[in-house]
Amino acid sequence: MSNHRELPATAESLPIALLRAREVLMGPIREMLGDVGLTEQQWRILRVLGEGGPMDARAVARGAAISAPSLSRILPALESRGLVKRAGDPVDRRRHVVSIDAGGKAVLEANRASAQALAEQSRARLGEQKYRTLLAILGEISGWPDAD
Repeated sequence: MSNHRELPATAESLPIALLRAREVLMGPIREMLGDVGLTEQQWRILRVLGEGGPMDARAVARGAAISAPSLSRILPALESRGLVKRAGDPVDRRRHVVSIDAGGKAVLEANRASAQALAEQSRARLGEQKYRTLLAILGEISGWPDAD
């Protein structure tokens, strides 16, 4: 007798359900970003730097949920547009500190109302309790030992 178990149906697959939910949530955000000329990843980088201030590239990558190699490819484009700036770390010359530049701050400010409205729509559709519960569950999953 084998211990073989069937895979859950796709309707019961957590990874597939998360991807479907992500697509629903990201559709309007992608539309907003298309008008601004930014990718999702670029927007997340600006958001992380706008909230957290200057930080090393690893912290930016973690905060924006982007791999370090992807961040390395994205930063030069953002820098050339005057949205971020990089500088050598005065303590450790191997590291770079990334910060949001005036152009990046302007982009965040110009889109703050739209982004806030989209976030509020999601919160309203779920209701406050489900919204908080979902964030807590997703935060718990993100903290699993093999999450990085």
